[in-house]
Amino acid sequence: MKKTLTILEKEEWKNYVRNSLQHDFYHTWYYHSLDNTGLPLLFVYEEGENYIAFPLIQRAIAATTYGDLTSVYGYTGPISNQRFESLGHAFLQRFRESFLAFLKEGQFVSVFSRLHPFFDQHLSIEAMGGIHANGKTIAIDLRISLEEQRQKYHKRLREKIRQLKRKGYTLREGNSLEDISTFAAIYTENMKRIGASDYYLFTPSYFSDLHHSDEFNSKLLLIEIEGKAVCGAFIVCTNDIIQAHLLGTLTAYLPDSPAKLLTDEITIIGREMGAKYFHLGGGLNFKQDSLFEWKAGFSDLILDFSSWRYIADPVVYDSLLEELPLDKSSDIDFFPLYRYQVPAH
Repeated sequence: MKKTLTILEKEEWKNYVRNSLQHDFYHTWYYHSLDNTGLPLLFVYEEGENYIAFPLIQRAIAATTYGDLTSVYGYTGPISNQRFESLGHAFLQRFRESFLAFLKEGQFVSVFSRLHPFFDQHLSIEAMGGIHANGKTIAIDLRISLEEQRQKYHKRLREKIRQLKRKGYTLREGNSLEDISTFAAIYTENMKRIGASDYYLFTPSYFSDLHHSDEFNSKLLLIEIEGKAVCGAFIVCTNDIIQAHLLGTLTAYLPDSPAKLLTDEITIIGREMGAKYFHLGGGLNFKQDSLFEWKAGFSDLILDFSSWRYIADPVVYDSLLEELPLDKSSDIDFFPLYRYQVPAH
């Protein structure tokens, strides 16, 4: 049986995520409720007690009767109450047939979803094709001792963290509305400095709701010096995985790089929260850039990150491409390509 939940069916969405064997913060109803790029939906295929649930964002394709599906920013993909390998070939085949029927009924031209580097999601969809290698992400293994973990840090990084402590930088957990407002100001200044779009700028209520959601364990952490908060992060722990969902540093304190001390401290708190991994993520646009190298200073645990890029209706997909002034021989890494914004000359 298949069904599609919208964001209005809050409790049912939350139950499918809560009862899954493996999920992350990015699958939650709360995180999808924040998306304003389209209509969040949860496709569900179930037989008896077993199910596969796939969170997606539905978008219309302008000037057509067609639409497409994408994922929220982060690591999503399908989830299940069983390991995908345990569901069996026949169940997975029926899931795929059901999902393809859903795509046809909805006149969806394509599907894009980032996949989670820790989960075996590819087993549910690889038979349809379209799995694309996107690059690497980095995680810190919290199952080993703290001493062993720190021995994996680059030597200069270890010294930098000691230096920050000597200078008087300390960690404090924030809980009050004032703390949330302080972090919101740090984060907003950070985003404006790097020229982020309005999509990454949030209202104070966003941070407050994040702090109090019942779908995951979240904490606000602040790095202070002389009583002033200069760096901070909202961390979220879902199942065994912890990540810094939002992180920022005041411009004036960037030369000291207090985020390095913050990252080290999060690994301690992550252990207390029961996490097995601190997922740092990858570089900008998943390139192995300076941000990737910054993260690689903390760990040698490097994971493969993939996305699913599926063309459900090749005829319509190609016709949409015909309308774009694209050099068909150019190798543009963008999906779906018909949504690519051709740079103005």
